[in-house]
Parts: sequence; C-alpha cells; structure tokens
Amino acid sequence: MSTIAVIGAGYVGLTTAACFGHLGHKVTCADVVPEKIERLSRGDIPILEAGLSELVREGLDGGRLSFVLGAGAAVEGAEFVYLCVPTPQGDDGSADLSYIRAAATEMGPLLAPECIVVNKSTVPVGSTRVVEEVLGRDDVSVVSNPEFMREGSAVHDFLNPDRIVIGSHDQVAAARVASLFSALRAPVIVTDPASAETIKYASNAFLAAKVTFANAVANVCEGVGADVRDVLLGMGYDKRIGFEFLKPGPGYGGSCFPKDIRALIRIAEDAGYDFDLLRGVDAVNDEQFARVVAKVERMAGGSVDGQVVAAWGLTFKARTDDLRQSPALEVLHRLREMGAEVRAYDPAVTRAVAENDGRLEGISVGGDPYGVCDGASVLVVLTEWEEFRRLDFAKVAAALDEPRVVDARNLLDPAALRRRGFTYEGIGR
Repeated sequence: MSTIAVIGAGYVGLTTAACFGHLGHKVTCADVVPEKIERLSRGDIPILEAGLSELVREGLDGGRLSFVLGAGAAVEGAEFVYLCVPTPQGDDGSADLSYIRAAATEMGPLLAPECIVVNKSTVPVGSTRVVEEVLGRDDVSVVSNPEFMREGSAVHDFLNPDRIVIGSHDQVAAARVASLFSALRAPVIVTDPASAETIKYASNAFLAAKVTFANAVANVCEGVGADVRDVLLGMGYDKRIGFEFLKPGPGYGGSCFPKDIRALIRIAEDAGYDFDLLRGVDAVNDEQFARVVAKVERMAGGSVDGQVVAAWGLTFKARTDDLRQSPALEVLHRLREMGAEVRAYDPAVTRAVAENDGRLEGISVGGDPYGVCDGASVLVVLTEWEEFRRLDFAKVAAALDEPRVVDARNLLDPAALRRRGFTYEGIGR
C-alpha cells in the first residue's frame, strides 16, 4: 500500500482518488472549495458517473479515502502527489497553467524527500519541467501519467486500462509510479515526459478525427442513397479500423476533444508545423452542427422562426451530467438564434440545475420527455440515452403538432416510427 495525495476533486481527481483507494492505497484528496470537501466527506458525489459513488463510499468506510481542504493539508507524508487540477484553455488554444503553478507553489516546501509528483491533468508538452521549476526541489521527482478515462465509463476505464503511460527521465521514479497499477496487469509504456504528454493529445485528436470521419461518410451516404450503419459496420470489421468512435452524430463535444484538438494545433504551430489536418477536423465538426440545424429547419417546413422545437438530450453524451461543450447545446442555441422556442428534456438535467446554469439560458427544460413535445413542430434527438428508445411513441406522436423527428444520434428505429406515421430523418440514413 502506498500513500497518495490527489490535488483536485474534479472529474479526473475524484475518479483517480476513488480508484486508487479501491486498489488498496491510502488516499487523501484535496480541493479548494469548502462546500465540495464537506459534501465528499459525507459520500455525497457532485457528478454523475457510473460506479463512482460506490467507490467513494467504499473508500470512506474502509478508511482508505479522505478529503481535505487545500493541497498543503494533503501532501504531508505522501509518497506520491497527483496533480489533477483544471487547465482551462485560452482563445488561442494555449492552456492556462496557473492552477498547476499555484498548487506546486503551495505544496513545494511541504513535500517529503523522495516524493514523486505526478501530472495527471492534460497539460501542454513541457509542463513537467514547469512543475519542477516551481517546486524547486532536487529531492523530488516529477512524472507524467496522463489519464485516458471516458466520461460515463471513467471508473471502468481506470480499472481496466488499455495502457498506462508514464513519462519520466528517472527510471526509478517511473517504476515506482508503475507499481501503483500493478494489480491491473495492463501494458505499461515508459517514455520521456514530452512523449507522454503528446500521447494524450494525439490520442484524443485521433479519436475526434474518427468521429468526424464517420460524420463525413454519413453525409456522403445521404447523397448517394447508402445506409451509413451498414457502411460503418463493413468498415469496423477491419481490425485496422475497428468500431470504436466510428458512429455518426451531431458532432463531437465534451471537455476533452474540442480543447485537445485546438491545443495540439497550437502546440504544433509553436513547434513550426501547420497541423492543417486537425484544422479540417475542427472545421468539419462545426459544419456538422450546421447540418443538423438544417435538418430540423427542413423538417419544420423550411423555417423554425416562431415554432416550437422539442429536444431530447442536453448533455454531451449519455450516462453523464456534463454539459461542457455539448453538441446538443450548440445545435439548440443555433435554433434559438433562428427564432425557435426550444423545450428540452434530459434525464440527467433537472429544472433546478437549468435555472442556475447559464449554458441553458433560453432553453425551457422540462421534467419529462412527453411534456416537452406538446405542440412542438418537430422533435430532435441529440443525446443517446437508452431510455429514449423505450418511450411510448404513440403518446409522442399525439403530443407533437406533427409527428416529425430528426434523430441526430441514429438512436431510434426509423421503420417502426414510420409505421406510426412519423416523418423521420437520421444521419446518413
């Protein structure tokens, strides 16, 4: 068992702390928000993530997990300190390292000799050196250990990783970090810090490109009369391509892909390379939002001005309550700008949340999927919640002004809907 301090109780930090506690380590997780620490100490989890609440309670009950206010209170005696603080992005794609600098400044004098500080946040290439300089400790090692957790399955991804990437010029420090994951029996890649940091950005950029490619193929399918489901199925069986992330939709979003695409473009630019391929990925993704909006317009009779549009889904993906960079919100705000009245339902977004979240301004959030359809000209499905498949579509048809649906996730059965009298349009179908 090792003693670990985790600085930052956000999405990455909380999952990291809970999973390390589950693996038998002694973990202290710190944050700067007193209310959050109080909630977490009671086992009250502020985010929706499968399995996370159970692991936090398990750690608290077993005495392996605790929460404290401030980095200084967490690092005393720790063998490892994981930095999981925010790295917000500027308009030019560069990352703001002020939170990392502040945490390193606070904890630097308090670290035990031979402690290993680990960058877990997604940080620009070269950030390991930045942390070393701020710490100013020759007896402390700084290592990169990027995270590869998907929202909605973060606990599973941490405990069942495809690979563990460790970046360090100190092989002993790298081996010590690798030992934390010994129970997982996953491939371990040990490299230099710059390569480890680049692996994170390159991985997310590739996955975003894969999503965008699927959307582009779907657009071609619409033009030639092909069914994108069959086309992508035929592609996915090729082991060189695979099925993961090869699914069309309203565009990618979330807290990682948009940020990491732009960050890698900026990193390449600073290094003297114009990453035009990724600029294209970003541009095509933006175009996808416009294509979904155009589908809703056509379905509504050519204009949404003055019409009610019902929407199912607000979060950027199912099984999470995260609204950051949600493609659903991008589509809905564009519809609002064109004069539509938008009513939306999402199983993870309550009216109380909507009233206090500026990202939902102008969107009327309902308490059930049928109510938002009442009198609407068209329904648009924007998040792939499984429960939407099981709804009573006779009731939906009766609620809508006209039974018309744009399925931006290809979630529903078009044949079944058409039998019920719906006019249906999906993506690439």
